Amino acid sequence: MNMTAKCRSLMLAGFLVFAGAAQAQERFDGVTLSLASQNDQFAVILAAMAPDFEKATGAKVNVEILSYPELLTKITADYVGHTKGYDIATTDIVWSGQFAEAGYTVDLTDWIKRDAAEIKVDDIYPSLMQGLGGYKGKQVAFPFAGYANVLAYRKDLYEAAGLKPPATMEDYIADAIKLTDPAKKTYGFVANGQKGPAVAQDWMQYNFQLGGSILGSDGKPTLNSAANVQSVVDYKKLFDKAAPPGAADYDWGAREESFRQGMAANMQTWSIGAAGYDNPEISKVVGKVGIMLTPARAGKQPEYGIGGWGLGINADIDKRKQEAAWAFIKWITSPAVHKEFNLRGAGSYLRKSEMTDKDLLAKFPFLPVLATSFEHGNVDFRPRIPQYPELQDLIGSAVNGVLVGNADPKAALDEAQAQAEKLF
Repeated sequence: MNMTAKCRSLMLAGFLVFAGAAQAQERFDGVTLSLASQNDQFAVILAAMAPDFEKATGAKVNVEILSYPELLTKITADYVGHTKGYDIATTDIVWSGQFAEAGYTVDLTDWIKRDAAEIKVDDIYPSLMQGLGGYKGKQVAFPFAGYANVLAYRKDLYEAAGLKPPATMEDYIADAIKLTDPAKKTYGFVANGQKGPAVAQDWMQYNFQLGGSILGSDGKPTLNSAANVQSVVDYKKLFDKAAPPGAADYDWGAREESFRQGMAANMQTWSIGAAGYDNPEISKVVGKVGIMLTPARAGKQPEYGIGGWGLGINADIDKRKQEAAWAFIKWITSPAVHKEFNLRGAGSYLRKSEMTDKDLLAKFPFLPVLATSFEHGNVDFRPRIPQYPELQDLIGSAVNGVLVGNADPKAALDEAQAQAEKLF
């Protein structure tokens, strides 16, 4: 049996198991669900698989694919206005605090306990259950797409330069500069520089690995700490000395594309993109990329950033739609269906069993790196607090201002700190 036939067989088995359970309880014929999805690479696969849920249960799921800023704006307006435009939405890890305190989505805690055996909760990484929707005893979303922050590096360029993959952040920074050769249009480093969430997220991960923090032990902002200011100074140097021209305006898509096109030797990134580096239809670096755990500052205990998405159910919709939405969430995250989801290239992991699955490992040999991240990672390097969206915007404006040469690092972070204090 070839891989495609085997995948379809697994998929059918998952559908039949789910359909049987649904028929024993309740079908959802005539119900239509609207799902707002982040436009990460899982989105088109999610939309392609949704008709199979209708075949199994009778419920139709329409997937609307939105950019990150558009998604947050649209679903927040829907929740605040009680307009019931979306029944389900992909929910970023850092929205948990805001959504929990506002009561925007259904608290799934009791449903998860009730259906624990069906869901196979023990097979889901606790870090993802906690991070992708858990907040102070509430479960505002169910984990759906776990990402590990990893380092993608060009094995061929490292070997040609006689270098080993970086063991520390100090090595990483030095290697990035050494591997930069503008004459060959090769750069040692690439990251998001675009104003707003893009640069804020990439800089926070970088800052975290160097030992910086945007919150103090009292939970209050410390944006202008000496460590954070130095981190921004060094980040600016990396952009100036080792990043492709124009990187100060890169978002996630542009950053990934520059790496796939062979422009960069190193890129800290979310693991969802890793499958694409060996796809000859979109990548010029097939077979040349290594995926490794992100290094930390010398002497610092390594910690690995975790991100990703949960699926949240709009608290305003009627009970029948809520039940249908919960049925969809259980279906798409079930072992057989979620495996098929990832075999198609979704890059969005959830279960321990996926990390050791022979079919997935054959296609994606970097899964052990993700497993270590999910087992030992930190879901709070971007703090999951109600003030996070505003805090992210302040950081994104300050760091981008430095990168494009419009602001002094300390002055920019002093101003961001002053504004951040007002949020608390």
